[in-house]
Amino acid sequence: MAETPTLFRKILVANRGEIAVRVIRACRELGLETVAVYSDVDRNAMHVRYADQAYRIGLPSPRESYLLMDNIIEAARKSGADAIHPGYGFLAENADFAQACIDNGIAFIGPAPSAIATMGDKLTARRTVQQAGVPVVPGTDSETRLTDDELRAASADIGFPLLIKASAGGGGKGMRIVRSADQFDTALAAARREAEAAFGDGSVYVEKLIEHARHIEIQVLADTHGHYIHLGERECSIQRRHQKLVEESPSPVMTPELREEMGRIAIQAAQAVDYSNAGTIEFIVDQDFKYYFLEMNTRLQVEHPVTELVTNIDIVKEQIRV
Repeated sequence: MAETPTLFRKILVANRGEIAVRVIRACRELGLETVAVYSDVDRNAMHVRYADQAYRIGLPSPRESYLLMDNIIEAARKSGADAIHPGYGFLAENADFAQACIDNGIAFIGPAPSAIATMGDKLTARRTVQQAGVPVVPGTDSETRLTDDELRAASADIGFPLLIKASAGGGGKGMRIVRSADQFDTALAAARREAEAAFGDGSVYVEKLIEHARHIEIQVLADTHGHYIHLGERECSIQRRHQKLVEESPSPVMTPELREEMGRIAIQAAQAVDYSNAGTIEFIVDQDFKYYFLEMNTRLQVEHPVTELVTNIDIVKEQIRV
């Protein structure tokens, strides 16, 4: 059966390794030409050999190659690529990069820069989805960076145990559990230091700790015409140091009714930022099956193949099509 045609002829993949090969494979199956980029150390890597064309973008360090927006844009222009797929990591959730692609007449295969920016700041994301009727974990929602004294006062109102979390963070960085008031100052200082080192932004917020919770994420997909669907859930409750170890689908605790309800709320969250393309809404679910928005990942994820195996939908191809 012939593949559905796309708007593109040639796609540059702004990444390396497994995800670059994965995207190139999808492009080839859609009949599209592909362009790889590489640092000096990746000159003979598989993704370079697999693509139709390849361009050097810098030195071995990612800061001097895969994170250099201008070099990647220039490679796209030289190659004649009409779209860039960022993969995951590197520049995939960089709103400035998405905007730079658009400014240079190159399609960015992902959401709009405004959606990336809004969901990239956890505090802004919380406020945005809350206004759209999406439940969030009780916590601080100030539009300005709170001082240590303000956070300390807020923690007393929220109650212990609680979590201190980096506003710009992810991957468990800048996160501390606090079980009593006498632990707060030490945990706050440590969270701020870690957030500053990891993200260049030491701002944090405080939210209630949901104990013995399950971590369930909903895969959503949207086109640029306002059509939204969800592809069910992945459960990632088995973690170490706030890092996911196992992804499972379907979740063993999910009922059809809860799946449909959480899917509807996930779409509601995506609609709050006029989202398009593939994205993941993460929820925390307590023992009473009450669920709360955690964050949105505005990109393809490492674990997307789990959903692909369950649904038989090629998410990378759908990213390109929509």
